[in-house]
Amino acid sequence: MHMADALVAPAVAGTMYACSAAAAVYSVKKVRLDEDTKKVPVMGVMGAFVFAAQMINFTIPGTGSSGHLCGGMLLSALLGPYAGFLTMIGVLLIQGLLFADGGLLALGCNVWNMAFYGCFIGTLLIWKPMMRHGMSKARIAASSILGCVLTLQLGAFSVCLETLASGITELPFGAFVGTMQPIHLAIGLVEGLITAAVLVFVHEARPELLFGSSQEEQEKGRFSFRKTMVILAAAAVLIGGGLSLAASSDPDGLEWSLERLTGTAQLEAEGGIYETAGNIQEAAAVLPDYAFRGSESAFGTTFSGIAGGAAVLAVCVGACYLFKFFGKHWERRQRERI
Repeated sequence: MHMADALVAPAVAGTMYACSAAAAVYSVKKVRLDEDTKKVPVMGVMGAFVFAAQMINFTIPGTGSSGHLCGGMLLSALLGPYAGFLTMIGVLLIQGLLFADGGLLALGCNVWNMAFYGCFIGTLLIWKPMMRHGMSKARIAASSILGCVLTLQLGAFSVCLETLASGITELPFGAFVGTMQPIHLAIGLVEGLITAAVLVFVHEARPELLFGSSQEEQEKGRFSFRKTMVILAAAAVLIGGGLSLAASSDPDGLEWSLERLTGTAQLEAEGGIYETAGNIQEAAAVLPDYAFRGSESAFGTTFSGIAGGAAVLAVCVGACYLFKFFGKHWERRQRERI
């Protein structure tokens, strides 16, 4: 559901950048107050896991379309809404810059549509209330499916609203909504099942990693923290470096909807700002479309999956330490003023 620049007018892009930035700044403030140092490696490993999982497009039977994991609900169920949101930004930033996946001008829209709803709506309105009276496999599965379906519907509808507000395409709003919502309902259901499977594993392996877990639940883990992280990191490498080769070649839900309504998913927009954003992205994208430039070698996909996951891990962990540094620096300056 990564939006391309051609769907978004500069004014809408700027507005969504501002909204996403405001949510990010607030999340940074909340993360800086968090004393749980174990979240640092979890952000890195799970960011890499979500990056790898997003490379696998799964076919939606009978439609000619495919979908992929968004990951906001998964990350926030483990990290909480604030750290989860920042991790999703890291994933989307690496995808946009290094792999030209999603437009650079549309990045603010993509952060809002794919990260904000899953991390804040999915976690605070669905996950947290459902886990209030204790965690179980059934509750984890139910909240995962409900959260993914709801937040993906909100994200798909936001794509339609942002496109309508931009007014630079001839997409009829009613038909666009009528195409986008049903296909993303199916995608959300599959994402919910995948999310549930991962979270149930974590619940069995190390319940303390789940957002909102109780002290009693935290004492039931089968594996150590380190072993759980090693398993999830190995899964990220396996998915990104191997299973990504089996991804469906069918267009994703957004591309499929555009093709049905316009005959093509490759829409274009003219203007200096679009050219500038495109040139920056072209220069930064060392592995466009998750492949080596000018090559169709499968090794390019494998390399992209592993290198991209490593880049997300580095960005998430590095940014987390940077936030902690600024927090301590700010506190020290405040004490000096007093």
